[in-house]
Amino acid sequence: MNKAILLIQCPDQKGIVAEVSRFLYSYNGNILEIDQHVDEELSLFFMRASWELDSFSIEKDEIASKFEKEVALNFQMDFKLYFNLPRPRMAIFVSKLSHCLFDILGRHHAGQLEVDIPLVISNHQDLKSIVEAFDITFYHIPVTASTKLDSEKKQIDLLQKYQVDFVVLARYMQIVSADFIKNYPNRIINIHHSFLPAFVGAKPYHAAYERGVKIIGATAHYVTEELDAGPIIEQEVARVRHHNTISDLVQIGQDVEKVTLSKAIKYHLDRKVLAFKNKTIIFY
Repeated sequence: MNKAILLIQCPDQKGIVAEVSRFLYSYNGNILEIDQHVDEELSLFFMRASWELDSFSIEKDEIASKFEKEVALNFQMDFKLYFNLPRPRMAIFVSKLSHCLFDILGRHHAGQLEVDIPLVISNHQDLKSIVEAFDITFYHIPVTASTKLDSEKKQIDLLQKYQVDFVVLARYMQIVSADFIKNYPNRIINIHHSFLPAFVGAKPYHAAYERGVKIIGATAHYVTEELDAGPIIEQEVARVRHHNTISDLVQIGQDVEKVTLSKAIKYHLDRKVLAFKNKTIIFY
C-alpha cells in the first residue's frame, strides 16, 4: 500500500487531533492509523498518523508545505513526513558474531522487513560467505586504532554511494566516532546485552554467571556519542536459573539479542519511533 506517515511533536493544546484529521479528510485522505501521547510533566503532545496516498489529492512533494501552512504553524509543530515507498535502504555492520545478522537476513528473505539491504560492512572476513549467499554485497574494511578515521571515511563513502537511509550495528564490535554519528542522527541502531554497565568487557555472560544473575536481556537503541546510552527503542528479558551453564547463558542471551534488534528495526521501518531528547515514544 502506498502510504504517508506524519510524526508530530508540539505543545499540548486543544484541537490538534481534530485539525490533523480535518486536514487529511479535506484532501480525501483515508486514515489508516492515528495515535497520540501527552507528556503531562512537559505539557508536550506527540502524534503519529498514517494514511493512504492513492486517493490523496495533494502531490507527495507538496504535502509537507501545505501541512505546515494549514496546520503546523498554528500549533507550533515540529513534524516529519515519511513515505513507505520507495523502500528505505539499510546497511548492516557486523564483526564475527553471526546470530543477529542471520536473523535479519532471514526475516528480510521471508518478506518480514520492508527494506532494501544493498550492502553489509564488516571489519572481518568471517561472515562474507553468509552475506553473499543472500545475494548482498559484502565489504571488508579492517579497523585498527591507527586506521580508524580512514576506515570510517571509506564506510561513509559506501553508505553515500548506496544511498543508505539508516545503519544497523548487528554486534559490530567497534565504537563509531562522533563524526560518523553526525551523518546519521537517530538513524544508527545498536544492540547490546542489558548487563551494561554492570558487566562490561568482552565476556559479560561469564561475569553474569559468576554473579548468579536471574534475568538476562538485551537493549536496542539509537547510537549517540555517549556509549550505549542513546534513546532506547526496545528491550527484552529472559529468566535464567542456577543450573544454566555459561554456554546456556550465551545462547539465551543471543536469542534475546536478535529478537530485540529485529523488533527495533521493524519499529524504525514503520516510523513508530519518535525520539525526543534521550528517550523515545513508541507508537505500538
